[in-house]
Amino acid sequence: MRQLLQLTLVSPKRPYSPWRRAGDFVIISGQLGVLPDRDTTTFVEGGTAAQLRQALANAQTVLAEAGATLADVVKASLFVLDMGDFAACNEVWLETFSDPLPTRTAIAVAQLPLGAQAEVELWAYAPER
Repeated sequence: MRQLLQLTLVSPKRPYSPWRRAGDFVIISGQLGVLPDRDTTTFVEGGTAAQLRQALANAQTVLAEAGATLADVVKASLFVLDMGDFAACNEVWLETFSDPLPTRTAIAVAQLPLGAQAEVELWAYAPER
């Protein structure tokens, strides 16, 4: 029997959960390259690669809250505005993940929330310990 739990309180401003557990999987909502602990949404400077680096750092924080790590990530979706930034994003990816690398889909989109240049969604296989 599959168990689905929502374990995080969600701000009324957000129409989604930051993460959910479904059996042994932890799925986190898309993360942006915003600086944590700010009253307003402030993106890191430095373009798409810098935003991806921060988005992955933010994702690491959310994963930890759910009892998972970046090493547990098995599937990722990367959304960018410009595929011209793909090579720089791959460099950030390889700085962040080690073998075995998660599977990944990379998609160029016309627009991202709040004017972001990159967004990442992660699925982690993390049986409860």
